Amino acid sequence: MKRTKSESPNSRRFRLSHFLFGIGVLYLLFISFKFPHFLRILSNEVDDRLDGASIQGSEDSDISKSFVSSVYQDAIHRRLEDKDHDSPLRPNKEPVKEEEYGHEHVKQRPPRYGRITGKLMEERKRDNELPVLERMADEAWLLGLKAWNELDKVELKESGNDSVLEEKAESCPSWISISGEELEKGDGLMFLPCGLAAGSSITVVGTPHHAHKEYVPRLAKLNQGEGLVSVSQFMIELQGLKSVDGEEAPKILHLNPRVRGDWSKHPVIEHNTCYRMHWGRSQRCDGLPSGDEEEMLVDGYRRCEKWMRNDIVDSKESKTTSWFKRFIGREQKPEVTWPFPFAEGRMFILTLRAGVDGYHINIGGRHVTSFPYRTGFTLEDATGLLVKGNVDVHSIFTTSLPTSHPSFSPQRVLEMSETWKASPLPKHPIRLFIGVLSASNHFSERMAVRKTWMQSTAVKSSDVVARFFVALNPRKEVNVELKKESAYFGDIVILPFMDRYELVVLKTVAICEFGINNVTAAHIMKIDDDTFIRVDTVMKEIDKLPNNKSLFMGNLNLRHRPLRNGKWAVTYEEWPEEVYPPYANGPAYVISSDIVTFILSQHKNRMLRLFKMEDVSMGMWVEQYNNTVSAVQYSHSWKFCQYGCIEGYYTAHYQSPRQMICLWDKLSSGRASCCNFR
Repeated sequence: MKRTKSESPNSRRFRLSHFLFGIGVLYLLFISFKFPHFLRILSNEVDDRLDGASIQGSEDSDISKSFVSSVYQDAIHRRLEDKDHDSPLRPNKEPVKEEEYGHEHVKQRPPRYGRITGKLMEERKRDNELPVLERMADEAWLLGLKAWNELDKVELKESGNDSVLEEKAESCPSWISISGEELEKGDGLMFLPCGLAAGSSITVVGTPHHAHKEYVPRLAKLNQGEGLVSVSQFMIELQGLKSVDGEEAPKILHLNPRVRGDWSKHPVIEHNTCYRMHWGRSQRCDGLPSGDEEEMLVDGYRRCEKWMRNDIVDSKESKTTSWFKRFIGREQKPEVTWPFPFAEGRMFILTLRAGVDGYHINIGGRHVTSFPYRTGFTLEDATGLLVKGNVDVHSIFTTSLPTSHPSFSPQRVLEMSETWKASPLPKHPIRLFIGVLSASNHFSERMAVRKTWMQSTAVKSSDVVARFFVALNPRKEVNVELKKESAYFGDIVILPFMDRYELVVLKTVAICEFGINNVTAAHIMKIDDDTFIRVDTVMKEIDKLPNNKSLFMGNLNLRHRPLRNGKWAVTYEEWPEEVYPPYANGPAYVISSDIVTFILSQHKNRMLRLFKMEDVSMGMWVEQYNNTVSAVQYSHSWKFCQYGCIEGYYTAHYQSPRQMICLWDKLSSGRASCCNFR
């Protein structure tokens, strides 16, 4: 093909050079965005290989009886968890299905106050073969038996206005300070009588020791020198109350700065929790910044901030990126990279603050790490602060502490009046039974419910019946007050197992049993004690649907996927499927009695599959009924509000006692509007 006269060779070469220049610019942009991520991955792989090289082939053996040695040994034992502290790996083979029940019996269940059938834990004593959830239930049941026996020995006072706790009132100061000498006399433990609350802060002033040599037998076996390592590390722990004699107290937060002595050969700050001697998945901060994805942030803070590392130079911005910014004339802002916040022999000031979603650690006034709250560990249970290891503590200050412990709140919130007592259970069939999940120390929440929607016409006429379902508390004084409250108001079903978040599903089974066996209800509704209900409106919504249809009503979720990291992480062992069945959000949903009867029959035959998220469990059971027995009418409405309150709501979640009273006042005046306090 001939070139036209108007197209000169120079102009063609000019366009080709423009094209090549454009390709180069795109390549540089790609490198500038991806290269830091590549370096981060490469660094992690190098650390993992070093880890495998240093540990492979070793056998367990005692290192030393000293505290720091045990910390070092613990780090080696949990090395596999450290490699990926947020995302569980998918198993290569199909997960093992739940096994059938065995043939050994547990103790007879205690009478009175109501109880789940007990079939869940009967004939299941082969601990090594129990799924994790059922092992938790077994432990909670045994602890509950002990607490129940202690509770039965307590004689309640006849006077309704007297409090069992008045005889041993305990002060709840808003701040506490302690010197290093006082802490040492207390074996490193500082008592926080009323736990912590959101906004509480703990400031520790101390100086890490210089590293010292310790002998590690496993390293000697690997012919790595003489088996000596340099160690300088300590721990700061928020602890709860001991559940069982002979076991350590639960570690609500384990903060372990390792200046030297970590298997990775780098300074590290490790975070974790521990319950009943079982450690959770650790979060390690090693100088590389964590991601900025929303699910990885804690109250808007990174889980791990960046600090200088000798093995990675300028990992955040490559030289190519820096050159390209200068080429296009973009102003370069100087970046300050801080060193590791702890140094041998140098004093530090560490502040641990309790936020909304997790703990935040500042050192020297700079944010260093954040650790999200884990389910089952509450701030109010953090009644002890332990500091031990290679550190000299000079002083500790705690501020913004709660001025009252939930154990003592009955003296202020419970109104022992005949007005708030529940009516006896009716003999005739009822239209709706409402089971309210509540924690043992939620005295104010229960009192707010009694004063508000429990006073609705349908409840007062016994057309609708409502009861609270509460498990036991590790604190004996809380259980005593709970028993007293139950005896007076007559609206609490006490479940004699130790309360845990993962065992909420057992309370749901108990609600189903009560709604069928203790009353004859056409429909059963499950709610939380911070949920406000427009009872009459919910009844009208139920009546709109055919009476002969099986019903599952609520704020429904379709094809939701399990979260594999973060606060609500679910492992593949716990839930191997890729999606959840259709389920209603837990704060409020309604099911018909035929579905409840099916659930109880499955439970009786020991074929009921349990999952730690009770709303997903209910969705799983309803789906099984829909596939094997009869078609279910799935009824969805956003007005079963999951995230607070919307205008025209059926139910409103996350309502404080004060908001509950306000909602009731507005509803009584004919307005279904929200109460939002600033």
